[in-house]
Amino acid sequence: MNAALRTTTTILAVAVAYYATAKVGLVLALVKGQVTPLWLPTGISVAALLMSGGRIWPGIALGALTANIALGAGPGAIAVITVGNTAAPLVAWYLLRRFGFRPQLDRLKDALLLVFAGALGAMLISALIGALALKADGMIPWHEMPAVFAVWWTGDAMGVLVFTPLLLTLPRHWHAPPRRLAEAAGLLVVTAFLASFVTLSESRLLFLVFPMLIWAALRFQLAIAAPCAAIISVAAVMSAASGHFAQTDLLTTMIVLQAFNGSVALTGLILSAITSERNQARQAIERACEQLAETVARYQQDGVRKRIGRVSPPA
Repeated sequence: MNAALRTTTTILAVAVAYYATAKVGLVLALVKGQVTPLWLPTGISVAALLMSGGRIWPGIALGALTANIALGAGPGAIAVITVGNTAAPLVAWYLLRRFGFRPQLDRLKDALLLVFAGALGAMLISALIGALALKADGMIPWHEMPAVFAVWWTGDAMGVLVFTPLLLTLPRHWHAPPRRLAEAAGLLVVTAFLASFVTLSESRLLFLVFPMLIWAALRFQLAIAAPCAAIISVAAVMSAASGHFAQTDLLTTMIVLQAFNGSVALTGLILSAITSERNQARQAIERACEQLAETVARYQQDGVRKRIGRVSPPA
């Protein structure tokens, strides 16, 4: 497959993935059937840009355009929202590259860059443009602007925090003993069960998911912590969309939901990054110790040879 065909295929794949996940996200919308607290396409868009480069931006634009057509807004609002939805991931990608982001997310610096530059910073663009476009099109009144902006911004940011790490660190090949694979599978199953229970329970036991998330981050880093965080966040958003997460008004529900989702994403990201850095430091120390031991052994062998040469009788 030549480069042009590969790029075209990637663009189409990104557009299809954007549209499909947008339809899923709109099912969970909390504002006017248009703004969701967990916008999956932004996470997919940022991950695609980091993996394939800026040349795949038409796929994001095409996916955003087809998804926005279903909103029922006017052509002008659809075009403006599409521009915002395309610009935000591109800005996130540029900022992350500019500041030395590594897709492996194995440093604390990478986790913080994804949080503040890729998610919270860049996603202000799509939220502001989108909220203003809806207002200009007459779809929302002025008094709903803060709620729409807040949900749009945090929804896009959560999409990046939850799904970009998942896609970037998804293992392509598993080389692990069966016992370790069973542990990882058990973590995912128990996390899914706990997330379903605590997000629907009236006992407010949300904290029960954090031990599983911490366990995943310490033992497997983002390879398992990212799927656990995605499972928990999706369960929480589904609960909020059905009215079970918080029995309060929209703004309060959104604040509680996004505070919970943000805590889950940050716990997985930062703890995994710190654990990866610790493991890298330990491996570096072990390699240095091995090199030092080899150097000392060679020095001792050279010393023995020299002593043998001095005491050997002449032929």
